[in-house]
Amino acid sequence: MQSWICLICAILFEVAGTTSMKLSFGFTKLLPSILLFIFYGFSFVAFTLALKEIDVGIAYAVWAGTGTFLVAVIGMVCFREPVSVMKICSICLIIIGVMGLHLSGLESMQ
Repeated sequence: MQSWICLICAILFEVAGTTSMKLSFGFTKLLPSILLFIFYGFSFVAFTLALKEIDVGIAYAVWAGTGTFLVAVIGMVCFREPVSVMKICSICLIIIGVMGLHLSGLESMQ
């Protein structure tokens, strides 16, 4: 359970890092530029701790898929990025894929 908490923290820090990357405007804004390195550093530390008990394929899929989903939503909501049917369908496929990989990991535990 603690590994999953670390994975959730890794995802949240990665999303914060990516958001800071957008806000840094190509490293022209100091605070977001510094924060992106801090957030990514914490993300990698938390992700490494999560890998103690979670298979790397499952953990990476959840980390990347969930992070992609959250960043896409933040982009559409906060940065007014365009929303399209194709984008929504693609995000749904990411969620389905992450859930499928997670469920396949649960099957191997039985």
